[in-house]
Amino acid sequence: MSLLHNAKAHLSTINRHKMLVMRHCFQVGLYRQGLCHDLSKYSPEEFWTGVRYYQGHRSPNTAERDDLGYSLAWLHHKGRNKHHFEYWLDQRANRDPEYVGKPMPTRYVVEMLCDRVAACKVYQGDAYTERSPLEYFLMEQSTGAVLMHEDTRAFLYWLLEYFAEVGEEECFSFVRTHIVETRFTYGEHARF
Repeated sequence: MSLLHNAKAHLSTINRHKMLVMRHCFQVGLYRQGLCHDLSKYSPEEFWTGVRYYQGHRSPNTAERDDLGYSLAWLHHKGRNKHHFEYWLDQRANRDPEYVGKPMPTRYVVEMLCDRVAACKVYQGDAYTERSPLEYFLMEQSTGAVLMHEDTRAFLYWLLEYFAEVGEEECFSFVRTHIVETRFTYGEHARF
């Protein structure tokens, strides 16, 4: 495929994803996060990697990682977007070399739900079901290498299970009224 084709296709993919996340964030009442979601994907560091590694059925960052053994675009992306649990990795304590997941504020876990739903819709197309985000999460967790804080993991798992059980409309309505509007927090160190 040509570079121009990849640029158009990649731009279309990230625009479609961003619009879906924005719609979902608006449904749950996270307007600012919906508007600002994934703006770094338009930066040269991320966009041109997406063009170079565009495939259409999976993230270009995965293809870059397969090619190089790491993804500079992903490192750039996760360091600027708080809805990724990887943003919340830090050393266990001062001078301790071990990295662990730190608890995420509730609003970013909700944005992560919206992001995962939209990503599954974009990449799975007609194969998407309301169980898709939960199934992806379970597959991701089965590797055993996910450094997500236990409170974040439990809360996201609950949201994804609820989404799979009741569907998008009812789940997002519940999240809006019982989590976002009430500024609900989860876990010992949680904050909205």
